[in-house]
Formats: sequence, C-alpha cells, structure tokens
Amino acid sequence: MIESSALQVCDICGIPVDAGFFDASTIQDAPALGQHAVLASYELHRNYCGVLHYFAQLAERAPGTSGAASPLETPGYRWEIRCGGNARSPYTGFEHIVNPWGLSGFPIHLRLEEGCTVDLIVRNLHVSADPKDDALRLARVGGRLLGRYWYNAVYGGASRS
Repeated sequence: MIESSALQVCDICGIPVDAGFFDASTIQDAPALGQHAVLASYELHRNYCGVLHYFAQLAERAPGTSGAASPLETPGYRWEIRCGGNARSPYTGFEHIVNPWGLSGFPIHLRLEEGCTVDLIVRNLHVSADPKDDALRLARVGGRLLGRYWYNAVYGGASRS
C-alpha cells in the first residue's frame, strides 16, 4: 500500500512535502595549474531526486598581489556545476564570481536526476607559479551548494514508513 503522505506535494512548487534539505560547503587552497578542486558536493541517495536552489563562490587573492584583478574576476580559473560528472547548462563554465559567498545569491531551480552527485568545482586553466601570473593567482577558494531532495517512487516503488 502506498503511503498517502508520500504523494502529497506543495501546491506552489510541486515538491513533495516530505522533502529534505542539503547544504554542503568547503574552503580550501586554490588548485595548481592544470588541477581542479571540488568545492562542494552532495550525492543523492538511490531512488531520490532533487533540486539545486542556491550556490555560492569564494575567491581570495594570494597575499601581496599588487594590482590584482577584482576578487569577483577570476581569469584563468573556470567554475562549473556538474551533475553525475557532466557540466550542467547554463553553469558549464564561467570565469568570474556569479554568486559571492556571504550574500544572498539568486535562486536557481536546477533539477537533479535520481541518484546523481552534484558538484561545484573550480579548475585552474592557466595560472602558474610564475611571478608574471601574480595578479591572477588565487590563494583560497570556496563553494557552497544548497538544495532539496525527496524520495521518488518512480525509481523505487512505494515509500516505507
């Protein structure tokens, strides 16, 4: 027998009323040339779907970088939101801070498929340890993902209490 509460959805957004929240974040050293860093990650359980509602980015310049670009500009670094290892449109790659950490970002509604892992990553494309790149070099980077998840009976049958 299917639990009736498992089928109840919000009249406004259509998300099941028993949906849970996720909030994942880290701050770490910026990746070296040719490397990437996973800044935030959340793995949906098998038989669960979800929606990514917000993300945030943090970039701190290396100490002593005179004449550095704005901390909102990160030339040489590419940011991506990935789901199941694939970049998700429209967040397939940008070289600036779209949603700064500490400010309320713009809400998004990026659908997450059953059981996928959603990641916010930053990749160092061409900023080296050479002094010529001092103005571009980041010291620390951070990321945060916030969203909701819920059991999807389509993938696993009836919800069990």
